[in-house]
Amino acid sequence: MPDAAQTLPTPEAPTAPTPAPVKTRMMSIDALRGFDMFWISGGGGLVASLAALLCHPNPVPWWLGYHMEHVEWTGFVAWDLIMPLFLFLSGVSIPFAYSQRLGETHDYKKIYRRTARRFVLLWILGLVAQGNLLNDPAHLHLFSNTLQSIAVGYVIASVAFLHLSPRKQVGLCAGLLTVYWALMTFVPAPGMPAGWLEPQANLALWVDETVMGRFRDGTPYAWILPGLGFGASVLLGSFAGQVLRVKAWAPSRRIAVLCALGTGCLLGGFLWSFHFPIIKHLWTSSMVLWAAGWSFLLLALFYTVIDVWGFRKLAFPLVVIGANAIVAYMLPHIVDFGDIVAYLAGLEHPTAAQEFLGCLAAFAMLWIPLCILYWRKIFVKV
Repeated sequence: MPDAAQTLPTPEAPTAPTPAPVKTRMMSIDALRGFDMFWISGGGGLVASLAALLCHPNPVPWWLGYHMEHVEWTGFVAWDLIMPLFLFLSGVSIPFAYSQRLGETHDYKKIYRRTARRFVLLWILGLVAQGNLLNDPAHLHLFSNTLQSIAVGYVIASVAFLHLSPRKQVGLCAGLLTVYWALMTFVPAPGMPAGWLEPQANLALWVDETVMGRFRDGTPYAWILPGLGFGASVLLGSFAGQVLRVKAWAPSRRIAVLCALGTGCLLGGFLWSFHFPIIKHLWTSSMVLWAAGWSFLLLALFYTVIDVWGFRKLAFPLVVIGANAIVAYMLPHIVDFGDIVAYLAGLEHPTAAQEFLGCLAAFAMLWIPLCILYWRKIFVKV
């Protein structure tokens, strides 16, 4: 990865006056967040059913199905980018949100209260989404959800942004990834040698089982030690946010820096993967860099097309989702729109066209309420 500290803005002392924040909201950030949420809020099924309809009676191309399912363990496909991109984008918002708050007040107690509230709310929502908090408390999973990983990474990246210079933030990010790699490579867990990275035999999973016991989710995903990687993922997103906030830079320079950071992360993740494989279940350091590389490049693309070239109307359907991303994320965990549509239609063996219409109706049942919230300027934040 290139020396990101050289590309980020000159550090400001914590007590120095903060420049006025950029007042024009960057629609590309909401659009990219909406693009990410689209796939897990019904868009994935909608695209798959459309492809099946268009290809009928021939099968859907193999590569489409391949990239719309998670890899079993080692490797990375497009579907695996959804969660890392979510963490990355939570980091992109940090420089905008905290710079505005620092402009309003330098009351760090107030800022930290807001950060703590966000942490708690994200954790509780994660318990609702996948922790069985509402539907089966007897089998509660304490740490098992994307929102909780964002909560951990957000706290780390927020403290770093508030109190460290950009160069030190880069050092912290590199340190988190290095420490996690060293732990997973050189520290043995009981009953297994150091460096084991098997689905049911690795240090990170052993730590989860030891600490959480019966409250662990029982999947090959690890959460506690990967918190180091969660912090790095959100930090990398905050670097992108800092690049976008440099008012003295022309848009072309911002795009070039984002592309350079993305290319560097891809190269770093690829090279590191020969020693520390890309495994999303463990949030390995190579995976963090590889996913961040694609996230930087996607942000550069969306920023170019929407905010620089001005194709803002085309982005509207995605912005509607991204502006209320937490609602879009939680609703499918509470209400299964697909089951509602199938029940109303009463179809046990739908045709390709009926399958597509059902997926379209299910997605509309989510998107239309989000659109109403957007038009009424109601934005649910945590």
